[in-house]
Amino acid sequence: MKKNVAVIGYGGQGGWHANHALNSDVVALAGVYDILPARNAVAEEKGIHAYASFEEVLADKNVDIVVIATPNDVHKELVIRSLEAGKSVVCEKPVEMSVASLDEMIEAANRTGSFFTVHQNRRWDVDFLAIKEIIASEKIGAPIRIESRIHGSRGIPSDWRCQAAHGGGMILDWGVHLIDQMLQLITDPIERIYCVNTHITNQEVDDGFRLEITFTTGVTAYIEVGTFNFVALPRFYMQCKNGSAIIEDWRKPAHVVKCKYWHENDVLPVQTAAGITKTMAPRDEVTVDEYDWEKPQSDVHDFYRNVVRAIDGKEPMLITHKQVRRVMQVMEAAFESDRTKMPITVNI
Repeated sequence: MKKNVAVIGYGGQGGWHANHALNSDVVALAGVYDILPARNAVAEEKGIHAYASFEEVLADKNVDIVVIATPNDVHKELVIRSLEAGKSVVCEKPVEMSVASLDEMIEAANRTGSFFTVHQNRRWDVDFLAIKEIIASEKIGAPIRIESRIHGSRGIPSDWRCQAAHGGGMILDWGVHLIDQMLQLITDPIERIYCVNTHITNQEVDDGFRLEITFTTGVTAYIEVGTFNFVALPRFYMQCKNGSAIIEDWRKPAHVVKCKYWHENDVLPVQTAAGITKTMAPRDEVTVDEYDWEKPQSDVHDFYRNVVRAIDGKEPMLITHKQVRRVMQVMEAAFESDRTKMPITVNI
């Protein structure tokens, strides 16, 4: 039997959740609620039930799952109230703006025994899944360094995402996704974080950032988000012990170069503008294999399938409190590093 979902916040992401629930094989849409009457009216025009208040949602015994899709600064209150009302809760990312606030939400879930998770939907992105598959295959060995970038040229949307009071900025908007992905790819403990935020189009919140993560094993990760980049750098670049992989664009497959032989007997020097070089001479088919990695299959609606099965005790939830907390710790350290203009020593 499908579980009934009520969506709180009928904006862009709330609309995504509502539309999914209308077409889902595991959940059904009970209705939506937004503090803006105009948005409730839009829902009703589409034939969607609009609740008169948040309290009415919590009082509806037919509602099994409450989805919080509001601005970030009100997540904690709405999540805790929903958990205390006995509802299962899915919260949009970022779940909160501090580890301390997240801990209050986790405590409420533990105290009430209610299900609580976060919608980290970009674990289903095919570019991320391709990098994950390449690592798991071990065909080019273990990672040495992974670089992950998202570049755009339109600045921050002119809504609450550009306002600090509501938890705007790119670390909380896109960084939360890329950090979550990276910590799925590299599971080693983190010992050092260094971050520089940019303010090219917005002085109130970060409109981009450059984040360097050093793990205790010596593996490094680089995460960059920019909203004023008219030429985008590759989505992923990965150095491994036996080769490299690159994804130029999320719409393209990963390209892999595997080293077969380290040394060449007769490397021909390459003529450059200022002289010759053997060090930077290109490889050939004798020493490397090159191939594209087939794009993985992905269905983002598997998120809700897991939520329903986890609520019913049939499988573990994919996005755990521990994982969400670790991402929040990294973001918190990134803000502190930018504030102090110094690397931050951590144990995450």
